[in-house]
Amino acid sequence: MEERVSDLRPTVFQRIDRDEWAALAAGMGSPLTQAEIAALRGTGDELDINEVEQVYIPLSRLLSLYAADARRLYRDTQDFLDGAGIDRPAATPFIIGIAGSVAVGKSTIARLLRELLSRWASTPRVELVTTDGFLYPNAELARRGIMERKGFPESYDRRALLDFVARIKSGEREVRAPLYSHLVYDIVPGEEVVVRRPDVLIVEGLNVLQPAPHGQALALSDLFDFSVYIDADEEDIKSWYLNRWFKLQKGAFADPSSYFHRYASLDPEAARTTALGIWERINGLNLVENILPTRDRARLVLQKAANHSVERVLLRLV
Repeated sequence: MEERVSDLRPTVFQRIDRDEWAALAAGMGSPLTQAEIAALRGTGDELDINEVEQVYIPLSRLLSLYAADARRLYRDTQDFLDGAGIDRPAATPFIIGIAGSVAVGKSTIARLLRELLSRWASTPRVELVTTDGFLYPNAELARRGIMERKGFPESYDRRALLDFVARIKSGEREVRAPLYSHLVYDIVPGEEVVVRRPDVLIVEGLNVLQPAPHGQALALSDLFDFSVYIDADEEDIKSWYLNRWFKLQKGAFADPSSYFHRYASLDPEAARTTALGIWERINGLNLVENILPTRDRARLVLQKAANHSVERVLLRLV
């Protein structure tokens, strides 16, 4: 873990150990019950009420402070521009990006933050979208010969994703996105996600902190007001991925409509070989080549230990 800390620019991030961070939650309590927390957990994730109280309630409070500050600045700017008769939307959503590897727990964290932020009086309307809806359909990925690069930056319709978030940020009343199904592992034709002027929009995905591609002036992260990277040792993430894969093999993969149904009947040795192959060819490679290099572009980094608990927070100073 120490190597990962020193790998980040020491003058950019302030290191806050778990005990120091947890002290920020003194007296806050948890607005969620253990049953509600369990309902938010993804397959293989470890999350309990202590983790929520000590890590994520302080984070939600910090985010609410940033959101309030952004609204004040927006109002002041609007007042300034009103002197010249320049018309602007009354308000725009505060946008949070959440990045990290497959199996690191970012989807659970995104859902949890949606619930916690909605409990603060200043941010009652919180929406969550994942970048999965902007993956090219499987047929298009196959046509391009990049089906095994699914989840890599080139597998997304990045222009459509950027346009979607830009329209929300500009204050449009209603913005729509394609719907993705993890069961069929593809975009669902004719189905959409609708976002209607939330106070906060959380955008969760593997590569949301990627810099702008060559030839494009704007990156998706340029539209974020705050960004969080979920970090852990690569070997721990690999172990979490394998454990999750084995649980899914006994669960979701058993559904005949699942894209991965063909793996449901594999014996333990074949299942492990298959899961390791997928990790090494796809998810582990994507982590090393694309996801991990974006870590120090985040505003805040949550560093997890092998048991999934956050053991330190790194907060960007500049």
